[in-house]
Amino acid sequence: MTTALGEKIKAIIQANGPISVTDYFSLCLADPEHGYYRTREPFGRSGDFVTAPEVSQIFGEMIGVFIVHAWQRHGTPAGVRLVEIGPGRGTMMADMLRVIARIAPPLFDTMTVHLVETSERLRDVQNQTLEDYGDKIAWHNGFDEVPSGFTLIAANELFDAIPIRQFIRTQTGFRERMVGLDADGELTFAAGVAGLDPALLPEPVQNLSLGTLFEISPARQAVMMAICERLRAFGGTALAIDYGHLVTGFGDTLQAVRMH
Repeated sequence: MTTALGEKIKAIIQANGPISVTDYFSLCLADPEHGYYRTREPFGRSGDFVTAPEVSQIFGEMIGVFIVHAWQRHGTPAGVRLVEIGPGRGTMMADMLRVIARIAPPLFDTMTVHLVETSERLRDVQNQTLEDYGDKIAWHNGFDEVPSGFTLIAANELFDAIPIRQFIRTQTGFRERMVGLDADGELTFAAGVAGLDPALLPEPVQNLSLGTLFEISPARQAVMMAICERLRAFGGTALAIDYGHLVTGFGDTLQAVRMH
């Protein structure tokens, strides 16, 4: 079975050679024509996976309470920028706003809400979910577009959707894992020529068996640095809820979920 995106990726590889896992990941999620978040309804029972905000309104309400508590600890500033990066269907923000309006009217009345979302299709869904809030809500293609000011940020399952680079242990050390074409013209993994700085590894190379995978994510690091820089400049708090390891290790986290 093949797809329009699969054929597009094969054509790119035929024209230019193997692509990195990070480029493959980016094409799968964000290709303007066929990318997953541009063309699919990922969430809910009829989609491919269910996120915590879709399971129970309590999840978003708890985050709303957290946001109010953070605002109070910061001395109840006016004119807050409440930001959600990757807001899905807008379910979590709707649950947050309902609680904030009820328990902290002074925060609710003076704040503005900023949704960082690149998918036009998801923006339409968010607009419907949050239509009661009218002009209080603004959309942005990038985090850097959010207006300056004191900032409270929430992000649920943001970092696990940011592309990774993978490196595989070979006879000649770690080499970047690429996506290429096999003899039948089908997509396959292969080791490329780019190496990895051994200083990034949590243990020496010689202890590791061939085929061991190691992942890094410069893009993920860049997003976190942008968040930190924003908080340093304007003050605020960020809450990120995600999957991950407490300690850097080896292994393959690349996966796709279809129909649960």
